[in-house]
Amino acid sequence: MFLQKFPPMGVYETLFKFQDATGKYMGDPGTRPWAQGFPLTTQLPGGPELPSRVDFEPADLKYPAASGTDPLRAAIAAYYNHFYGSNITADNVAVFAGGRPGIFATLMFLRPDVRVLIEETEYTPYYDKLKLLGRAHTLIPSNPENQFRPGVADYEAAARARGEDAVLAIKSNPCNPTGVTWTGDALRAMVEFASGANRGAIFDEAYEFFHAAGPVSAMRYIKNIDETNIFVIGAATKGLQVPGMRTGWVVAAREHIEIFRNFSSIAMGGVARPSQIYVTKLLETARVTQARKAVVEFYNRQREAYREGLEQCGIELCTGDGGFYHWGRLPRGLTADEFNERLFRDQAAILPGPLCDMRRRGDKGPHANFIRFSFGPVKAESLRENLEIIRRAIGS
Repeated sequence: MFLQKFPPMGVYETLFKFQDATGKYMGDPGTRPWAQGFPLTTQLPGGPELPSRVDFEPADLKYPAASGTDPLRAAIAAYYNHFYGSNITADNVAVFAGGRPGIFATLMFLRPDVRVLIEETEYTPYYDKLKLLGRAHTLIPSNPENQFRPGVADYEAAARARGEDAVLAIKSNPCNPTGVTWTGDALRAMVEFASGANRGAIFDEAYEFFHAAGPVSAMRYIKNIDETNIFVIGAATKGLQVPGMRTGWVVAAREHIEIFRNFSSIAMGGVARPSQIYVTKLLETARVTQARKAVVEFYNRQREAYREGLEQCGIELCTGDGGFYHWGRLPRGLTADEFNERLFRDQAAILPGPLCDMRRRGDKGPHANFIRFSFGPVKAESLRENLEIIRRAIGS
């Protein structure tokens, strides 16, 4: 075989195990996709209607611009300027086929001497990207001992330990899987950390809308992004409720956006114009204002309902106040993999905690009994039935 073998990303590893055990793809009718990170793709209470069609002209069947269509890039810039008081233009935006390709491209083009700082408990594909690209990295403690809540002082200590070395932090905020969210002074301090000499950061803001007190973005605290090595990742996947449109973006200095444009010209060829047209409409100010409010209200109710229910099932939660996940430890030494085997009987699955361990220590590590439960795609009326399945799996 000419190709080197490479395993699936953690979430997909779970999807494939589920498919082997049940003969179904998680997300198919009748399944309970608690392992997956997608929101409901139907209208939320009080939220705007999701368009059911895309109108385009023959010219839109041509190749898209490498860094994104001008209307979408302008809409993204206007969005951040309106809601977070930033001062960016379309030239600070590059469009990708989702957030993950933008993160991958950023890491791929890092200078070889830049060391990555990343928390010990993080989004599963970060591990795969760092491994595939051979990126040297330092882990920031994020474990049961600090309740998965490191602070900027931990990043400062890791940077000081590297002396004059250049460092780039990777941070999902709200954190996937824990839901821990940096806001206010903490987020401002992290932006200041990343704005220093020989410093930078990727702020992965896929769950921007999903915070108890309202949407949060590092863009609020970035004074002039052109003078930084900060990369803010956004997407239509979660808050705008259209994961299938595969449209994400990177906001960064103009000189970095030029690199992404050149990369797209040889590796991606741009994102389909119909998807970009669709997402541009979702970012109209009145509509997105309504969406931000509806997402917060609906998912706050879901978070609190499942917080109470999961704790009653005996799960020790360490969840923050963001995202649409609960992160917790199973009782009585039950491992996440054993729990999943039981859930498979009811066409359900969670994401095992060891797949969020940036050391990949498996059942021998501190994540062995932790699970990430997704209430993103779950309908509100299924609460009682879902909790009964979980209760039964824990007790069996």
